[in-house]
This record gives sequence, structure tokens and C-alpha cells, in this order.
Amino acid sequence: MKISIIIPTYNEEEFLPNLLTSIQRQGFDDMEVIIADAHSADKTVEIAESFGCKVVPGGLPATGRNNGAAVAEGELLLFLDADSVLTNNYISSAIEEFELHNLGIAITQIVPLEKGFINQISHELANYLTKQISHIKPHGAGCYGILTYKSLHEKVGGFDETIDFGEDTDYIERIGKISRFKVLDNPRLLISTRRLEEEGLKDISIKYAKSTAKQLVGKKVTLEELDYSFEHGVNIKKNRIFYSLCGEGLGHAIRSAVVIEYLINEGFDLIVFASDRAYQYLSNKFENVYEIGGFNTVYEDNRVRNKKTFVYNMKDVPSDLKNNINKMYKLARKFKPDLIISDFEFYANLLSHILRIPLLSIDNMHVITEAKYDSPNRYTKDKIFAEAVVHAFIQKADRTLIYSYFYPPLKNQDTTKYVYPIIRDEIFALKPRNGKHVLVYQTSDSNKQLIELLKNNPEQEFIVYGFHKDERDENVLFRSFQEEQLFNDFKDAKCVISNGGFSLITEALQLGKPVLSIPVNKQYEQILNAMFLERLGYGEHHDQINQTILDNFMKNIEVYKKNISENYHKNSDNKETLETLKETINELMYNN
Repeated sequence: MKISIIIPTYNEEEFLPNLLTSIQRQGFDDMEVIIADAHSADKTVEIAESFGCKVVPGGLPATGRNNGAAVAEGELLLFLDADSVLTNNYISSAIEEFELHNLGIAITQIVPLEKGFINQISHELANYLTKQISHIKPHGAGCYGILTYKSLHEKVGGFDETIDFGEDTDYIERIGKISRFKVLDNPRLLISTRRLEEEGLKDISIKYAKSTAKQLVGKKVTLEELDYSFEHGVNIKKNRIFYSLCGEGLGHAIRSAVVIEYLINEGFDLIVFASDRAYQYLSNKFENVYEIGGFNTVYEDNRVRNKKTFVYNMKDVPSDLKNNINKMYKLARKFKPDLIISDFEFYANLLSHILRIPLLSIDNMHVITEAKYDSPNRYTKDKIFAEAVVHAFIQKADRTLIYSYFYPPLKNQDTTKYVYPIIRDEIFALKPRNGKHVLVYQTSDSNKQLIELLKNNPEQEFIVYGFHKDERDENVLFRSFQEEQLFNDFKDAKCVISNGGFSLITEALQLGKPVLSIPVNKQYEQILNAMFLERLGYGEHHDQINQTILDNFMKNIEVYKKNISENYHKNSDNKETLETLKETINELMYNN
């Protein structure tokens, strides 16, 4: 007697191979396997085809089972869930007992795939209650496996596709009214405890008790009533991300806020890690933001002090390493991320290698190591040091995306790609005009000489951010960081004087504002940004500022504005970059 095994699927690449392997091991020749797939986004269909299964369109379980039965060639139909596994001789044993008792429909008893006292007791209790209820009326669920004749399936019109929950119980009851029903004694079906793990024993017990009670008195129950979902795949299993970012400055945090909001809106489940100012910024915008210790740079007189930076950070590294990894590791065991994204954050990189979770690096720093370009000899030591830092922070990412407004050739285009800079929606919405003030934005408050120079130009108004105060000193107006105020000052500025911070430069260029860049000394990432800013004709790069440099820059503002207008690639939104990010995420999730 030929049997057709019908399995509804939706993103079941983790469980389906085990079930199909167990079917192959049955040693039962006269059978076929039909997969009714509900547009899985993972490798479910590919796996099914590799096992020689028929594949038909699916949907909710009732639709999938009916579609499978419609093409079935077997006299008997066996409906299984994708996260089950057949025990040895399951099919032969089930058919033998089915025929022995002259049954029209039957279900089998279940055993948990995952061991443990709670699992075993809860499943034995479920078996006992199902058998007891069957003495009152035919009753069961698809997770027990449903065995029936195709002729009876067709006689009752198959599963009722208008029912979104309990369609399996309804199906058993309708066939049970015109034939004999039994819970089989011998065959055992191994089933996954993922639903139990996802919702907890108490919640899942309440839901099934509520549904069973209603079904016993002939009432219907819906998915909405039970807050129940069939979507184990996209919404549960394959969308969990650890997102970790560098906490120094606000550039990483500002662009990460855009990325995080997008990923949440796209249905991804995120836990975010950040330190210092980035943590403060993001924790006010999102839930599930955790504070970790991070690395900080020591600045003096607009210069990076590498030795002091090393000594300063080494004091905290042992405790940070222990605390950060412990915190991340514990959350990872509970959250089970499918992917780790790092915006130049060191500890997430370590965690990805410890847990062997794919790592996606997305930052502007990797242009230092991943691109081919010329750099003046005076910066050689700074470049070597910066390359060492980048290599130390991120090792062997599975994919690397580089935010950039300049595009020197990449060394490895297979795993590395440029993307356009992330710009805040508030910046896109601004309508810039040519005001009278100069916006001055500093990475640190260590450049005292700059302030003295600005004060020596009383005919010009300067608005200065980065010194963490609100006060006026002659023609220099200091402002502490407030986004709305900064946006207004930004859009009305005639030009910008800054270090070489990537986010500030790209936002200035988006608004058409020329930039005079004075990178923090020995901060090679800023130096590189400033070098290409000047090479592209969007502003000037100098190691220090004096009156002559300031005068020449102000004199050439209109030239730089024209270059920006004619040559800089302006976007109206972040769509292209974010879609590239999503494509890369999906590629890493479903290919690993």
C-alpha cells in the first residue's frame, strides 16, 4: 500500500533534514514525500529537492496539507510537522496497527527530541490526556502525526482552510464521525520542544487547555485569541542580531541609530551594545541597549597621545574583557543571535569568533586597510599604527561594508563593498541656505589655539560645538550638543571648520557646505578623510590652522560649493545603503 507523506513548511532548514533523513531510514519502499512550502526565505525548498521530495505551494498548515494531498498518489496520507522525527519502523508499525483495528484515521503518541525531566513528563501527560479525551470524541493535533485514507480526506473536503487554529482537530473529528479513530499504541513520533522553549511550559499549557476545552464543546478558537503564531522561521529563529558599536564620539552612534531603527522596522530582533556617549545616545532612543566598557583616545592640544591612550585603556582592559564578554556571552546563550554586526567595536568581534557566529563589519574605518591609495610620507607612521588598530579591532569579518564618500580601489571585492554614508533623516529634511556664520565642530575640546584664532576675526560669527558649554566669548558662541539646535546652525552656515570626523564631513557635503578640515594630529582616519576631501575639491586639508589658511579658505568657498554641487553624490534617503545592508545580512544568515 503506497503512502504519501505530506509536510507543510515555512523556513524549516534547521529541522527538515532530520525528518527527511528519518523517513529515508524507514526502509519502506512504497512511499512519496510531498513538501508544501509557504514561500520560505531560507534553504527549505533546496533541502527538500535534494532529498527527492515533491514541492508544492503552501501557506497556513490547512492550505499546505490540502495542496499536498491534491497531488498525492498514495492510498494512505500521513501528515507530519517539519520539526518531527520518525522513530525506527514508524511507518510499518503505524500501518500495521491502523489496518489491524480497521481505522479510518489515527494519530500517534509523541516523545520529546530534547531530553530532560520536564520535557518527558509534559509529553507523557499530553499523551495520556489525548488518549483519555479520545474516549469521549475523536481528538488530536497535527504534531502527533495524522494518518488517514486519501478517499476519506476527499470525502470530507480536506482541512477547513477558513479555520486558522485547530483545523487539525476539526479534521480528525469530521473523519472520525464517518470512520473509526484511535490513538495508536506502538509507533512513537519524536517532536521538537521549540514551541515549549519559545513560550514556556505555563503559557503553552494554558493555550492548549483553553483550545481543547472550547473544541470539546464544539466551539472554534482562533490564533488571535491564543496569541499563537506558526512562524518559527523569520520572526523567531532567523532574525536575531547582536549590534555593537564604538562609543567614542557621536558619529558611530548617530549613524547606528538610523541603521538600528531600519532593522527593527524590517522585523529583525536586536540587542545593542555600546559604551560611553554612544550608550547614552542610543539608550534614550531604543530598548535592549546594554552598556559595555570601551576604548577611549587621549587628546592633548589637538593631538592623539598614543602612549597615554595605551596606558589609559590598559588599566581597564582586563576588567572590561571579563565583564563585557561575560555579559555578551550570557545574553547570547539566551538570545541566540544569528549574526553579529560591529561598527568598529572590539568585543563583539571576539564574541563572534568564540561562538562562531557570522560577523558583519560596517564602518568607515576599514577603508584604511581594505583600499589601495597613496598617502604622503609624513603620515607613514600614523598609517601603520592605524592599520594595526583596525586589524586588532576586527579580525576576519565574513563581510565588510565601508561607509565612504571617496572610493579608492578595494583589495578584495568578493567580501568587501563600499556603501554610501548614512545620513540622518533630519539632515535630509533640512533646506540649507547661505547664512553668515561659520559652524565649527570639534572632536575634542583640546584645541585652545583654534578658539584664539577665531576671536582674532571679530567681523566673522563662529558657532562652536564640542567644548561642552553654552556661553559667548566675543564673536564665538559655544553650544553644547543639542540635535535640533545643531541642525538649524548646520543648515544656515556658510561653511564648516572641523577635524576630520567622517559623519560631520558627510553631513556637511550633503548640505553643500565646504569644509576646512584640521584633523586631530596623529588621528589617521581623520587625516585620510581630509586628504580625499581636498583631492575631490570639496574643501581643504591642513595639519594646523592659521590666519592665512583661514583667509584663503574663506576666499575660495564658492569654488568648493560649485565642486560639491556638480560632483558630490547626494542621496534623498538611505534606501540604497540600507537595502545593501539587508541583502548582506540575509546572505550571511542563510548561507551559514
